[in-house]
Amino acid sequence: MALNIKPLSDRVIVEPAAAETQTASWIIIPDTAKEKPQKGVVVAVGNGKKDQPLTVKVGYTVLYGKYAGTDLKFDGKDYLIMREDDILAII
Repeated sequence: MALNIKPLSDRVIVEPAAAETQTASWIIIPDTAKEKPQKGVVVAVGNGKKDQPLTVKVGYTVLYGKYAGTDLKFDGKDYLIMREDDILAII
């Protein structure tokens, strides 16, 4: 999917994974108790800094901190825009 937003510098745009709707034991989790997902797919990347190129690329599945990034709504979809330093791991 092509996103018409180009992040600047070392920022990336991540599409968060859907929140869990039920537990492993089939207990349904209500909307008010769902936790914010900490996993998502990178959909756009910036150019990096002059002396520090970006490690992540579009399409990578990544883990990030619980409070990382800024919420962004574009074309009816939810995204997070964050610095690459906020990404903890590539899956």
